[in-house]
Amino acid sequence: MTAPAVEAEDLARRFGDVEALAGASFSVDPGGIFGIVGPDGSGKTTCLRMLSTVLTPSSGHARILGFDTVESPWRVKDRTGYMSQQFGLYDDLTVEENLSFFAGIYGVTRVELHERAGRLLEFSGMGPFMKRRAGRLSGGMKQKLALMCALVHTPEVLLLDEPTNGVDPVSRRDFWAILHDLVRGGMTVVISTSYLDEAERCGRVILLDKGRIRAGGSPADLLGGSGLSVVEIPTPEPWKAAGILSETIGAGCRAEPRGDRVRLIMMGKAIPDPSATLRASGIPFSLPEAVDPTLEDVLSSLVREDPHG
Repeated sequence: MTAPAVEAEDLARRFGDVEALAGASFSVDPGGIFGIVGPDGSGKTTCLRMLSTVLTPSSGHARILGFDTVESPWRVKDRTGYMSQQFGLYDDLTVEENLSFFAGIYGVTRVELHERAGRLLEFSGMGPFMKRRAGRLSGGMKQKLALMCALVHTPEVLLLDEPTNGVDPVSRRDFWAILHDLVRGGMTVVISTSYLDEAERCGRVILLDKGRIRAGGSPADLLGGSGLSVVEIPTPEPWKAAGILSETIGAGCRAEPRGDRVRLIMMGKAIPDPSATLRASGIPFSLPEAVDPTLEDVLSSLVREDPHG
């Protein structure tokens, strides 16, 4: 069996009385994309900072490629690339100068940088902008430059903390295409995200909330084993319909407005037909349709059932 690229064992971090991460355990196989998924404040950034050696665990252990993040931090840093939410690009330096600066930090020689720059520029599409100052780049191009800087020393494991947060949809798509190219080349990627559509692009994920892992596995396994029933009802009055159905449809069933429809979600039971209620309320609607649950439905249901509140 191949050894895990990343391992966390009862990993925990406290800030005073606040438990930011509470005993997280997971492993990441080499050569794939592993997602740490959850809302803001769920512990994603704290987890990645401990994996990258920026933070020391309050308890538990983390290992990258077999090296303990506390006992062998420099061995970990040599083998990982870490891109934080606020990556330290220098706005007054050009793309080329930023890349050279971070190459120097990692001990990459000029000859090595020259050899690697071509590939970095090829997959990022940043070649035409090498002389542009980082402060004049768009949000998507800044993220690509930050990724190039994190990859300049050719790490085996790449740690990304919400890299597409606030980036436009086209740049998000391009960024994910780059990640899949890196994985095809043998790299292991650990990425945190609050975007549930991005979670579905990962090979395996953990769903994190309030510092605790609620579930883990492949997106297909999480969806297939969720036990959720979901029905969508097209209507021109989704907010009004959701309000009425929330009060009348029955215990354990959620009614959520989604665009031009209402989405009914229930755990472990068939959803009662809402047609009579909507007709009695005078709300126009089309026939209800059973649909597959999403990871957003799964995470929302797990959080609502959380005994820790």
